[in-house]
Amino acid sequence: MELFWYIVLMFMLAIYVVLDGYDFGAGIIHLFFAKSEEDKKAITKSIGPFWDANEVWLIASGGVLFFAFPTLYASSFSGFYLPLMMILWLLIFRAVGLELRGQVHNKMWESIWDKAFGISSLLLALFFGIALGNVVRGVNLGMVENGVSAHEPHYFFLPLWNPTFSPKAVHLGIIDWFTILLGIIAVVILTIHGANWIIFKTNSSLNKKLRKAIFILNFILMALVIVSVLTWHIIEPNPFDNFIKNPYLWVFPVLMVVGLFGLFRIRSFKKDGTGLIFSTLFLVGGFASTAASIFPNLLPSTNSLNPSLTIYNMAADDYGLSVGIKWFVVAILLVAVYFFIQYKVFKGKMDHVSYGEH
Repeated sequence: MELFWYIVLMFMLAIYVVLDGYDFGAGIIHLFFAKSEEDKKAITKSIGPFWDANEVWLIASGGVLFFAFPTLYASSFSGFYLPLMMILWLLIFRAVGLELRGQVHNKMWESIWDKAFGISSLLLALFFGIALGNVVRGVNLGMVENGVSAHEPHYFFLPLWNPTFSPKAVHLGIIDWFTILLGIIAVVILTIHGANWIIFKTNSSLNKKLRKAIFILNFILMALVIVSVLTWHIIEPNPFDNFIKNPYLWVFPVLMVVGLFGLFRIRSFKKDGTGLIFSTLFLVGGFASTAASIFPNLLPSTNSLNPSLTIYNMAADDYGLSVGIKWFVVAILLVAVYFFIQYKVFKGKMDHVSYGEH
């Protein structure tokens, strides 16, 4: 039962990464590439009908986490309290930037909300990458120091950074050189993903420039991925143990590699949606590979005194988990119908759709 809900949680988070990921990427493109009003409108039109629904997957994932792994939910939301509040405010500013820009036709007003939308999208991509880095690295559960646990085994609290900026320090911070590395990878791949979405959904004059940008960014992405894999051994001495024990898990790294190398052909794709397929493969493969590498851990412990938080010691009672399956089936069917209708109604290019214009 625990495994089922773990798969559900990872599935929902992967969908969120893919769907809201192109929203973040579009915001980053909006910040750095959109110079004319026409280009800015093309970008907001491409995500306008979708971004609200895409964010629901984050809320739904939080709901599943609360229901299936309540102790982990409590531990994480207290330990990561500060960055979670920052993410909440960034989500608010990003939404406000999209919705308020068109309310007043004034250059200063529009410029303020353009920056709010773009900067929030960039920082959200960075922070979600850093969050993944914290999960991979682990936390000091129980706040152990000198062999003594200062708190209960599932408790921790992290400041934004520690003085050493090291992922191996006793008192860890949210930000260190390893989590920053994963954060930068997230920014690069989501920028690529967002660019692919804009190419797929619009006939913007930016599209030719975006294809060139994707090609260049993919070299940066490949270099960062190689560095992250090499440095992973510093964080975890045996990061590939699960893949060696369960060879079928190699399908996830293969998906990531296929996505990465497929993106190098972005300038020769005849269909606008092909690049989006490859960036989606990279995101799903990379996220699944990370989850598989630390399984069954949900949040590793960096000390030997308190055990890691796993799907087995954090799960709710079996009765509750079994009852939840019935409601999950109903919910996922309703969501599937909603998304089918949404993407059916807004299929094809979005250049003709009005969004944020009052």
